[in-house]
Amino acid sequence: MTAITRDEVAHLARLSRLALGEDELDHLAAQLDQIISAVARVQEVAAEDIPPTSHALPLTNVYRADEVRPSLPPDQALAGAPAAEEQRFRVPRILDEEA
Repeated sequence: MTAITRDEVAHLARLSRLALGEDELDHLAAQLDQIISAVARVQEVAAEDIPPTSHALPLTNVYRADEVRPSLPPDQALAGAPAAEEQRFRVPRILDEEA
């Protein structure tokens, strides 16, 4: 794999609308070359018989039983509300549309 050149970095910077100085072009060229080399090494190691995964270890969801628990009665829940109507919090209308 060929090294990324300073001109290629300048071209990418123009496409990205980034203003880079001369020293930044040299610095980024070296960094991008290392990144491209690392990706190439990973691609060499990847075996075709190994399916792609999103995680290294299998994940399972842990669910708890859905059970009824005691909660606040509506009167207590709405006691601190600035406005309540029909056992609901009353809030100012923010949309002009009819519900």
